[in-house]
Amino acid sequence: MPKLVFARHGMSEWNKENLFTGWVDVDLAPEGVEEAIDAGRKVKEAGIEFDIAYTSVLTRAIKTCNYILEYSKQLWVPVVKSWRLNERHYGALQGLNKQETRDKYGDEQVHIWRRSYDVLPPLTDPTTDRRYALLDPKTIPGGENLKVTLERALPFWEDKIAPDLRDDKIVFVAAHGNSLRALAKHIEGISDDDIMDLEIPTGQPLVYDLNDDLTVADKYYL
Repeated sequence: MPKLVFARHGMSEWNKENLFTGWVDVDLAPEGVEEAIDAGRKVKEAGIEFDIAYTSVLTRAIKTCNYILEYSKQLWVPVVKSWRLNERHYGALQGLNKQETRDKYGDEQVHIWRRSYDVLPPLTDPTTDRRYALLDPKTIPGGENLKVTLERALPFWEDKIAPDLRDDKIVFVAAHGNSLRALAKHIEGISDDDIMDLEIPTGQPLVYDLNDDLTVADKYYL
């Protein structure tokens, strides 16, 4: 039976400061390192042995991947990095304090920007008309919503991850809250409305036991 394990990166320096991060390449906070180490120990205790690991090109996800492999005694596992697994790009929200943004625009509007499936974040901050330079030529101008995040992650799923699972491999994906939410939406068939309520905790490996057709047979956290 194919098995897929997701791990959202541990707390980052900007998570700790309550800032919108997106594609900004920040490091793990000390708490995030501990979360990743603990996740690796949980994988080892569960006796899960990976065949391959995938992660994004952002430091916080790469380090989470490495810590989990190290503390599950699996540093030998091949690791493939791709920008398609990056966190969603938050447009002009990147670098802003989340609470200050809620105070300015209201909880409901910020919740829509953060969690809705098809609402794009703003390109500019209306109070400063600040524009963020694109961090990569592949970045979607104006930022990404979850729909766009899934559209750029799905080819990687279809070309890399799904074929491994069909070969009965145990696949590990260390990535970000929204790139993992996007893949979870696809795997579980979650509706556009219900995906707003899905939260994948940091540092807690999420395991999918899959059927041969890659539908979900079981889902649980370690």
